[in-house]
Amino acid sequence: LQKILILLHVTTCAVVGKTLMILFPNAMKRYILKQGEKSRMNENPKFSYENWGPTFFSFKYLLFVLKVKWKRLEDEAYEGHPAPNTPVVAFNGEVRHLLDFMQDNRPLILNFGSCT
Repeated sequence: LQKILILLHVTTCAVVGKTLMILFPNAMKRYILKQGEKSRMNENPKFSYENWGPTFFSFKYLLFVLKVKWKRLEDEAYEGHPAPNTPVVAFNGEVRHLLDFMQDNRPLILNFGSCT
C-alpha cells in the first residue's frame, strides 16, 4: 500500500511539474535554479542548468525518485530491533552494506559530516 501511495504521489508531482515546465518555462527555470541554490548544486561550475534542468520531471527522473523512495521504505529503524543493512558507497566507489563494516562484537559508529 505504501508503494502505491508513493507511486501516485511521485507520478502526480512529475506530471504537474512537466506540465508547468511546458506552460511556464521561465518561471519553472527560476524555481529549479532556486532549488539548485538550496542544495548548493549551482556552486559546481561543471553543472549548468542546460545540462540538468530539463531532466527534472522526465520519465528517468520519475523512475529514479520512485527507486529512492521505495528503497527508503526498507531502511526504517525501530528501537529494540536490528539496524537496517542499508547499502552505502565506499570511498573507492564500491557499493557495500552498512553491516559489512562490523567487526566482531565491537560497536559500529557512524559519523556524519560534510567537507567542502
